[in-house]
Amino acid sequence: MTNKIHLIKLSVGTESPESLGQWQAQPRVHTADGLPRHITRMWPKREADILRGGSIYWVIKGVVQARQRIVRLDEVVGQDGIRRCAIVLNPEIVRTAPALKRPFQGWRYLKPEDAPPDLPKSRKNEDALPPELSARLAEIGVL
Repeated sequence: MTNKIHLIKLSVGTESPESLGQWQAQPRVHTADGLPRHITRMWPKREADILRGGSIYWVIKGVVQARQRIVRLDEVVGQDGIRRCAIVLNPEIVRTAPALKRPFQGWRYLKPEDAPPDLPKSRKNEDALPPELSARLAEIGVL
């Protein structure tokens, strides 16, 4: 039996979950049906597990701060003829409890039990803390 699994990925150049949303609002990062996507070189071997309700957790400024549900994986062949994977995402960006994460290349699998929880609904409309402060608070276990 397969189990749900998530992905975790650095969002390079992103300053906050809000700026991730602004970047994803650009039509050039959308699929034909208007959903945001992230193109990666490697195709996940655990595709069935990901499509069982998995999300991509975004590491922003060294801290996991948000996630998006993965809708599907599309094949994309670039002008160079190389097959790539487009991770197609639900446009809703869900804020998560901050969790420190060291830099890494590409994406990694993330077990559900290791994923940071979503922020409570009562905190979703709070102003985001500056990334550096969020990282320091997560480091000492306050957030």
